Amino acid sequence: MGATEKDRREAVPSRENLEALLRREGLANLQWWSNGAGDRYGWHEHEYQKVLYCASGSIVFHTRERDVALSSGDRLDLPPGTEHAATVGPDGVTCVEAARYPDQQQ
Repeated sequence: MGATEKDRREAVPSRENLEALLRREGLANLQWWSNGAGDRYGWHEHEYQKVLYCASGSIVFHTRERDVALSSGDRLDLPPGTEHAATVGPDGVTCVEAARYPDQQQ
């Protein structure tokens, strides 16, 4: 099972609304982060489902299956054990991410 994208929303919810949305889904460990243009993350994986919401800017996630480009309002769900890397877009990026552990109900 590979990475899945959710349809882009018309407007990016506020920080508070994004956090509330992710918590309603039962997600844990909400974390906000930002990176500058061109920053890169090397190949790695997680033992949990990674849910990432791009709040501003852009980033491309690289999986062994394909590249997934995200911009403001896009969401990415990575199943546990999915190898991925990332490259930040030309204007930088701000994201919130959360985790769903294998023993959690969906």
